[in-house]
Amino acid sequence: MLLQGLHKLVGKPPCVLCQLSPAHRHSVCQDCWSNLPWNQEMIHRQELNIIAACEYRYPMDRIIQQFKYEQQLQFQTLLAGSLICKKLPRVQAIVPMPISQERLVERGFNQSVLIAQQLARQLNTPVWQPIIRQHQHAQKGLSRVERLEGIHQQFKIDSRIQTRYRKVLIIDDVVTTGSSVKALTEQLENIGCKQIHIACLAAAKI
Repeated sequence: MLLQGLHKLVGKPPCVLCQLSPAHRHSVCQDCWSNLPWNQEMIHRQELNIIAACEYRYPMDRIIQQFKYEQQLQFQTLLAGSLICKKLPRVQAIVPMPISQERLVERGFNQSVLIAQQLARQLNTPVWQPIIRQHQHAQKGLSRVERLEGIHQQFKIDSRIQTRYRKVLIIDDVVTTGSSVKALTEQLENIGCKQIHIACLAAAKI
C-alpha cells in the first residue's frame, strides 16, 4: 500500500512555493495552499465592492512581487487559481487592468492580462481590452485629490474597439485605495457596461 502511494507521487511536479511536497492544486502543495492569507469577505474601496482572493501580506505579497517585477511566471497558475476558487460572477467578458506602454516595455508583459487569460480559459469567457492606459505618472508628492485626478486622466477609451459587452469582470493584481479600478469602472460605464464586477489577487490595508 505504501509503495502504491509512493508510486502515485512519481512524476508529480513539486510545489512552486516550498519545492518539497508534490503539487496538489494550482501548482501548490496542500500545506502551502492552506497557509495563503486568504480573504474571506468582500472589500470596499471608492464605493465599489471588490472580491479579493487574499490579503496583501506574506507570502502572497512576495509571490505577486516576484511574478510582477522579477518575471517569475511559474506563479501564474497559483495566482489565477486563487481567484478561480472564489465564487466569481457570471459575466460576458473579463477586463484586465491596463498598464501603460512604458510599463509594458519595462516588464515585458501585463500581469493582469496573464491572469485574465488563464481565468478566461477556465470560465470560457473572452478577454476584452477596450480601455488603454496612458503614461502612468509618478504620484509621489501629490495631494490625494491630485492623485485621483491624475489616475482618472490615464484611462482612455480605445476607439478601435468595435465589440461591446454589458456585463464584465475587472481583474487587477493588487488593490489598495481602489483609485485605478474606480477610474477603469467609470470608463467602462461610458462605453455601455451596465454590470461591472471587480476581483483582485490581493487587497492591501489602507
